[in-house]
Amino acid sequence: MQGHPVSAPTTAFQLEPSGSFSLAAAARFLTGFPPLSGTRSAANGHVHLAFSVDGSDSTVGVCLQAWDDAISGEIVGDAAPAVVRKQVARIFSLDVDGTGFADVAQRDPVVGELQAQYPGLRPISFYSPYEAGVWALLSQRVQMTQAARTKARMAEELGDTVELHGDLIHAFPAPARLLELETFRGLFGRKAEYLRGLAHAALEGRLDADRLRSLPTDEALAELMRLPGVGEFSARLILLRGAATPDGPPAREPRLLRAVTLAYGLEAPPTEAELERLIDGWRPYRTWTAFLLRAMLQDQT
Repeated sequence: MQGHPVSAPTTAFQLEPSGSFSLAAAARFLTGFPPLSGTRSAANGHVHLAFSVDGSDSTVGVCLQAWDDAISGEIVGDAAPAVVRKQVARIFSLDVDGTGFADVAQRDPVVGELQAQYPGLRPISFYSPYEAGVWALLSQRVQMTQAARTKARMAEELGDTVELHGDLIHAFPAPARLLELETFRGLFGRKAEYLRGLAHAALEGRLDADRLRSLPTDEALAELMRLPGVGEFSARLILLRGAATPDGPPAREPRLLRAVTLAYGLEAPPTEAELERLIDGWRPYRTWTAFLLRAMLQDQT
């Protein structure tokens, strides 16, 4: 089941953000985000990625670099450039018009302070809903560092490798590679079974990002929670940070409550009604604001 090196013609593409975006800010965030093991902040402002392409078993490497008001991309691997470009745009939230995010700051000064603290930082998503689901399953009932080590080992031992400008990166294995997974160091309980079920769902198109984003939120979450081992928190992670829904309601979990308490200078965590009022004011960028709050909490803790 071991992967293989990826070598194929190089293709270039370009992305032009609508609204503020900083590739340097994204790179800084990625250095402290263990779940995305197939990412490097390379020299000279480059960002290197390796991932399985949406809807296929192909693996590609992508080198990103900022040029003036655009982001240039270089693809290494055999895949449709338009599909890869679209996937990269989703990963870095560049498929969303961000010009209206400043309006949220006008309504909520705390959001304005977060935007000033993290200029140009947009949500960084998992490479796909499938990879977000993998992380949700691996991180259940274990520390993040332990789950990150397991995911990195799976990428190294089962995934393909890509060389970008001398940088060798292991991509997490595509869904088809997990169909026969019975055991792996770091997995326990029914996690191997759950990962196989997730791989089946991905291959059947049930984890297609466009499809999930097109569904009403409650319907998408209900469908995701029918996957083996996926509860409400995991379903929200897959939808918000896998399909990269820009305005999904964040999970009311302890880390968000702590971040809100710190950012808004509250003496105690907000009540359900108080939190609902704040979150409602973040529309139509609820996912984006929650992401900045979690980035702030990560930096402070």
